[in-house]
Amino acid sequence: MADQTGDDRIPGTGSDAPPAAERSSAIARARRLVPRRAPGGDSTADAADPTEAGTGHDLPTAKPTAAPPTAAARPRPRPGASSAPPPADTAVRSSARSASPRTAAGPTVKPGSDADATGGGPDDEPKKSRAGRNLPAAIGVGVGLGAVIVATLFVYRPSFAVIVGLAALYGVYELGRALRSAQIRISLGPLLVGTAAMLVAAWERGASGLAVAGLVTAAGVLIWRIADGAHGYTRDAVASVLSLLYVPLLAGFAVILAHPHDGAARVLVFVGTVVCSDTGGYASGVLFGRHPLAPVVSKAKTWEGFAGSVIACSLAGVLFMTLTFHHDWWKGLLFGLAIVVTATLGDLGESMIKRDLDIKDMGRLLPGHGGIMDRLDSLLPCAAVAYLILTGFAPT
Repeated sequence: MADQTGDDRIPGTGSDAPPAAERSSAIARARRLVPRRAPGGDSTADAADPTEAGTGHDLPTAKPTAAPPTAAARPRPRPGASSAPPPADTAVRSSARSASPRTAAGPTVKPGSDADATGGGPDDEPKKSRAGRNLPAAIGVGVGLGAVIVATLFVYRPSFAVIVGLAALYGVYELGRALRSAQIRISLGPLLVGTAAMLVAAWERGASGLAVAGLVTAAGVLIWRIADGAHGYTRDAVASVLSLLYVPLLAGFAVILAHPHDGAARVLVFVGTVVCSDTGGYASGVLFGRHPLAPVVSKAKTWEGFAGSVIACSLAGVLFMTLTFHHDWWKGLLFGLAIVVTATLGDLGESMIKRDLDIKDMGRLLPGHGGIMDRLDSLLPCAAVAYLILTGFAPT
């Protein structure tokens, strides 16, 4: 029997096995022929010699390694097949994509911005000026109101008192509606009736008639509120009296200014100086505003804007006083300075009320301005100051 230690037969086959060197060469050739799978999942051919010696056939040329496919292009596992969890970096990238506010067809939206709240982009928002107003609408409304005032003063002066009365009535209603957002209920009925009575008394009896009608209205407001019970009485009563003093009482001085024979000139001097204060402060604040005047009350008011108001009001006061009433220039300067201080305080006072109520505007009646009270905020207190100064410098 032959020695089996050097036999190269494969057990159970009865055939001769190739020598070890030939097996190694065959395995090497097979590995070169079989495509290998790249790390990204693409199969690439061996980058070795594209032809195999002795075969007579060309092998596929090597393909460049492609970028890893996206998650959408990866094959889904068959039902029942086990799949390993994705790598940690893939999970982190997927989580970041799902949390990102970027959409496939739009720009990145900053969370909390106007575009994020409305679902639109910056092109969908209306164009506004640097100060936040619709400037063409604001100018148009201002010119229209000025034309109405001039027409009523020179055509039929009592009609100016009617215009002031309508504005005061709507201002009281607007203020009461704003206060209701904070669960404060003013006695609206007595206030509206008292407003009309106070303005009629101001035209007929002057300052004394305005004061008497105001006291009677205040008493009626306090009595009217008793019917609603004790809960919140002090809060509502104080708000009602504040509304009485703020709107109809101060508006009554504008009516008194228009009553004398030169009432048209007095009203135009008063209104024109206040308009100069607002215009000068607006232009200077937009162009040069950097330092907030009262950031706790209003972030839009700046010291640069206030300086513009001072310059505009001073010039307007001097010109109005010397050309209209033929008085000394220094009287016009004092008048302009008093108006600019009062107008600024009136504007800040209304801003404080709106900040307390957490509202931007008192209403939307006037495009580019807001509500009636957003225009009367500086005019109302300035009417009283103008009456006192003009009565002292140019008595009727």
